Amino acid sequence: MNENRVFKILFFIAGVLIIGTSISFIYPRFVSRSLQNIRMGLKQLSGFNEPHIEFTDVADSAGIQFKHFFGTRTNQMPEDMGSGAAWFDYDQDGWQDLFVSNIAGPLTMSQNELQHSPAHAKLFHNNGDGTFTDVTRKAGVGWHGYGMGVATGDYDNDGWPDLFLASRGHNQLFHNNGDGTFSNVSKQAGLYNFKGFWSDGRWGDYDKDGYLDLYVTGYLQYTHIGPNRMSNRLNRQVPASLNPGPFRAERNLLFHNNGDGTFTERAKEAKVMNVSGKSLTATWCDFNNDGWPDILVANDMTQNRLYMNMKNGKFLDVRTLSYMRRSRSSMGIAVGDIDQDHDMDIFISNWLSEKNGLYINLLDRTAKGDLIHFQDMATPYGFGKPSMGVVGWGTGFYDFDNDSRLDLFVANGSTDPQKDNPHKLVPMSNQFFWNKGLKKGYNEVTQKWGTGSKKKLVSRGVAFADYDNDGDVDIFIVNHGGKAILLNNKGGNKNNWLEVSLTGSQSNRSALGTKLLLYSAGNCFVRQVGAQASYMSDNSTVEHFGLDRVSRIDSLVIKWPSGIRQTLQKIPLNKIVHITEGSSKIHF
Repeated sequence: MNENRVFKILFFIAGVLIIGTSISFIYPRFVSRSLQNIRMGLKQLSGFNEPHIEFTDVADSAGIQFKHFFGTRTNQMPEDMGSGAAWFDYDQDGWQDLFVSNIAGPLTMSQNELQHSPAHAKLFHNNGDGTFTDVTRKAGVGWHGYGMGVATGDYDNDGWPDLFLASRGHNQLFHNNGDGTFSNVSKQAGLYNFKGFWSDGRWGDYDKDGYLDLYVTGYLQYTHIGPNRMSNRLNRQVPASLNPGPFRAERNLLFHNNGDGTFTERAKEAKVMNVSGKSLTATWCDFNNDGWPDILVANDMTQNRLYMNMKNGKFLDVRTLSYMRRSRSSMGIAVGDIDQDHDMDIFISNWLSEKNGLYINLLDRTAKGDLIHFQDMATPYGFGKPSMGVVGWGTGFYDFDNDSRLDLFVANGSTDPQKDNPHKLVPMSNQFFWNKGLKKGYNEVTQKWGTGSKKKLVSRGVAFADYDNDGDVDIFIVNHGGKAILLNNKGGNKNNWLEVSLTGSQSNRSALGTKLLLYSAGNCFVRQVGAQASYMSDNSTVEHFGLDRVSRIDSLVIKWPSGIRQTLQKIPLNKIVHITEGSSKIHF
């Protein structure tokens, strides 16, 4: 902001204060209102209201000991793309637990070496005091292999969330037994027989029958290429074994839940195979507000896909008509109503020099019955230039400072080997973006938000949750070939907040796809359970609302996938509330 303009504004404010004080005995209400207007004015000054919060890496003190990858890279793509993580309350004690996927090591490992690699999946139990206990062996989920994406959901509606793990090879499904252990049911459930390079999976009830279905993204039909062969990617010479361009795309899979613990693959029938797209992640979200979940797919070096749910078991590819067809190297997905017009906008992280994408949903500006449209507004909103020199992966829209506006985090890390040490990848800085206000854009505040966000890393999957139940959102990051970090949010809960945990009864038990509309002080804040995809990772399904300094919540409207609509009032601030579908009771 121009320095002279700032001084003029401050001089004007000082004058108003002097005049207001001099008449305070005559017009006390005038003074109170003037001070309130001044505070609101200051909030509009760019940079004047950036919050002072701190993200600190507490992984070691919290007891999360996790090292990604074992051995020496051989410059092959399946070694470098993962891995992800997931927050979920597997034992239903009210605290978010953590599952982390892993890549055992280089593709040159023997089967015996792979099975004995120290790099395997891990499950950490949340002790409720800021610490975690490694319960991997007891739970039976220490899987060895080339682990990629993670997704959690109660697919059999027994009250215990289950675990899906995508991989290069065979996908894995772990059923939660409800006693702290899991059983690998991949074969009997019908998921195991599909061999490929699977990057991620997402649970969602696309036919609204009350059972969670599973969409699995396929990446490449990868074959070994010698380490000395080079190729061109965006006018840069890179090892051909690290360039997706020469490889054919792997298809995507849609597993329909039969309701008896088994699944039937129906991607071709539903028209969501995405045979030419090199998919890295996807998400279920109702983008056109018709009550049915659609599918957004992030594709690498190929056009992204937006599949609209036709409500008959089939989908329509509308990437061209919706202006979502632009081909980039898309990695992660964040979804949120950042302009507060009651429809969901999209952020997609991309590769080096391609610029990350911010797609504003224009649903409120199109005639009824028209197809949905998006407009890429990354540059006007402040996301364009900062992303040109980094490779983006995991990401998410969350209100980190509880000022009622959705901020953004992006994890970065190169796919290029270091010149002086080609067995290591080039690290990069992760990025925080603070939301300045309605349609005012974002400021990058990476250097201002704590030591935990400054270190350069080779980050991949990112999962978000308020793991310590203190009212602000924390971040877990998987770093390729290095230690994972847990960024604890210190100071984000200075403003008011609300967190909502839902349990479906007529809808799927995990409440995925449920839409929440919170009304307060003339504003409406929208969330949709399970809509944020990040990259190969799953976030907590406890929905978080930052509420700034509001004195009360007017109402909370819940639109369940079953069609049930609940309106709840007298909801307290600064609480975690638990609500069951169809029940008027609120539990704390």
